[in-house]
Amino acid sequence: MRCPSLLPLLTLAVPFSALAQQGPVPPAGQADIVVLGQPLPLPPGVPAYGSVTIGRARLTGDATGRVEDVLLDVAGFQQFRRSDSRSANPSAQGVTLRALGGNASSRALVLLDGVPLADPFFGYIPFNALAVDRLAGVRVTRGGGAGAFGAGAVAGTIELASATRADLPPVAGELFYGSNAAVVASGSVSPDAGGGFVSLSGKFERGDGFYTTPPGQFTPATVRARYRDGSASLRAVVPIDAQTEIQARGLLYRDARSLRFAGADSSSAGEDASVRLIHRGAWAIDALAYVQARNFSNRVISATSFRLTLDQRNTPATGVGGKIELRPPVGPDHVLRIGADARLGDGQLYENAYAASGAVTTRRNAGGHTSTTGLFVEDDWTLGRLVLTAGVRGDRWTITRGFFRETTAAGATTTDTRYPDRDGFEGTGRAGALFHASDAVALRAAGYTGFRLPTLNELYRPFVVFPITTQANAALGLERLRGAEGGLDLKPVAGVTFGVTAFYNRLDGAIANVTIAPNLRQRRNVDTIVAKGIELTAHAARGRFSFDGSYAFSDSRVHASGASRQLDGFVPAQSPRHSGSATLAWASPHGFAAALTARHVGKQYEDDLQTDVLPPATTLDGVLTLPVGQRVGVVLRGENLFDETVITRNSAGSIDFGTPRTLWIGVRLR
Repeated sequence: MRCPSLLPLLTLAVPFSALAQQGPVPPAGQADIVVLGQPLPLPPGVPAYGSVTIGRARLTGDATGRVEDVLLDVAGFQQFRRSDSRSANPSAQGVTLRALGGNASSRALVLLDGVPLADPFFGYIPFNALAVDRLAGVRVTRGGGAGAFGAGAVAGTIELASATRADLPPVAGELFYGSNAAVVASGSVSPDAGGGFVSLSGKFERGDGFYTTPPGQFTPATVRARYRDGSASLRAVVPIDAQTEIQARGLLYRDARSLRFAGADSSSAGEDASVRLIHRGAWAIDALAYVQARNFSNRVISATSFRLTLDQRNTPATGVGGKIELRPPVGPDHVLRIGADARLGDGQLYENAYAASGAVTTRRNAGGHTSTTGLFVEDDWTLGRLVLTAGVRGDRWTITRGFFRETTAAGATTTDTRYPDRDGFEGTGRAGALFHASDAVALRAAGYTGFRLPTLNELYRPFVVFPITTQANAALGLERLRGAEGGLDLKPVAGVTFGVTAFYNRLDGAIANVTIAPNLRQRRNVDTIVAKGIELTAHAARGRFSFDGSYAFSDSRVHASGASRQLDGFVPAQSPRHSGSATLAWASPHGFAAALTARHVGKQYEDDLQTDVLPPATTLDGVLTLPVGQRVGVVLRGENLFDETVITRNSAGSIDFGTPRTLWIGVRLR
C-alpha cells in the first residue's frame, strides 16, 4: 500500500447533486454492504439546497492541515477574522456564510456526526479540536432552514462526518516540522472489535508563532503568537444486528495561545461525549444524545501601560442535547422524516479588572441559561426526474436565569442585576425542488426561514480588544432569516461539473457590534441585513490532473433605523464582496503527487462604521508528496508561498497580521 496520493485531493466544492446519490460499491456477488460508522442515507431532496462537499483526501491533503482552512474551498465561508486557530483568539472563531456579517458568534450551524459543535457560552467553533484525519468528509449547505438538524442555521449548515471503517487504516501517523519551530504530531490506531471497530487518535501541536504586529508598532511587550494545543478522541462503532449499530464518541482537548503582547494569553478546553443509535430497517431510526463541558480564559493587556487590565479567568459552560428521527415506510417515492430535538446551554463568566498598580479593582460574575426544543417533519417526494422536498419545524426557546453581579476587591456588592426570563415559539420551514432535465443538467430552487438565539456571550459578556470595549446586551432579540435561491448544475462531459447559484437572504434583527461612542460599542439588533449574490463551483478531472474552483459574489447591506440609523446602507462588518478558491492537482499511480491552492478574499471592513479597511489578500499554498516505501511518504507543504500580507484586524491603524510564509516537512505513515 503506497502513501496516498493527492488525487482526488479534491472532492471539494463540487455541486452536491453530483455526489448525493453515490455510495460504497459492493464487490461482485455481494449486495447491500453496510459501511460501519455512517449515518442514515441522504434523502433525495438534499441537493435541492445546493450543498457542496469536501472529501477526505482533500481534508488530509491541505497545506495547513486545518479544517477551518480547508473549508475556505467553499467560497462564502468565513470566520469572524481571517486568522486560523493558531493565531486567533478562540472566542473570535464564529463562522458564517454568504457575507451576512460577523460579530464572532456562529451564524452557521456546525455539526459533527449530528452534534452541534458551537461552544454553549460563546457560540464559537473549537477548530483546534478537529483533526482532519478523524473525518470522512464535510457537506456545506449555504442558506438557512435547518430542517431536521436543529435550530441556529441562519447562514447555513456545515456537517462534518467522522471517518468510517473504510477510511481508517489499522495504524496511521504523521510528524511535521515547520517554520518558527512548529511541530505537529498525530496518530491513530483503529482495530476491529466484536464485529465493529474502535479508533483511538491523538494530536499535539506547538509553535513559537509569528509576530502579528507590524514592525513599526512593536513595543517592549510585543511577542510572537505562540500556541500549544492537543486533543484525543475515542470512537467506537458496535453493530447490534445486521441493521442496527451504536456509535459512541468521546473528545478531550486543551489549547493555549499568546497574542500580540506578553501576558495576553488565552486558553480553551473541552470534554465532549455522544452516543448515537442508527437503525436501517423499514422504520429507520437516528437517535442521538450528547453532553459538552467547556471552559475559556482570556487576559487583556493594555496597549499603553502593557499591564494586565482584565482577567477573564474562568468561563465554564455546559451543553446537553439530543435528537430522535424516524423514517416510516411510506412507499418507494417518499422519504418521510419525523422527529424532535433539544439543546440546553448554561454558562458563567468570572473576571477581575485591574488598576495600573496591578491591584484588583472589580470582580464580575455573569451568566444564564438558554434552550431550544423543536419538532420537525420533512418529506422528499420523487416524481420521475422531479424531486420535491418540504419541511416545517416548531421550536420553543427560553432565555432564563440571566444575571450580572459586580463587587469590589474587598467583596462589597456594587451591582446585582437579575434579568427577566424570556421564552417564545418560532415556526420555520424550508422547501425545494430538484429537476433532472437530463443526465447532464439539473435545475434546483429552494426557499427557507430560520432563526438564531443570541448566545450567552452576546447577552452577558462584555469584552475588550484594546482600546475598544464592546458591551453585552441582555435585551437582545432573536435573529430571523428569510431566503430564496435557484441554481443550475451541469455535467457537459465525463469528469467535468459546473454549478451556479443565485441567492437572496434577509436577516432581520441581525446582532451587530454597534459603535455608540469613541472606543465603545454595544451588541444590538439592527433592523435587517440583506445579502444577495451568486456562487459558482467547478470541477474537472482529466488523466492525472484535476481542477476545483469556487467563487462567491456577495452584495450585503445593512438596513437600520432608530439608535443604529447611522449604519443604514453600510456593508456589514467583516463581509467581503468577493471570495474565491482554486486548486490544481496532479498525481501519478506510483504515489507521487502535487497540488497548488490559490485563495482570494476581497476588501472588507473591520468595523460597523466602515472607517477601518481590511485590504484584499491572495495567497498560494502548495503540497508535494514523495513516496519512500510501501507505507511511508515524505510530504512537503508551504502556506502563503509568496508571503502575502494578510491584515486580520485594523482598529484605527492598530493592525494584526495573518499567517506569513510557513514551510513544513513531514513523514506520513499509512
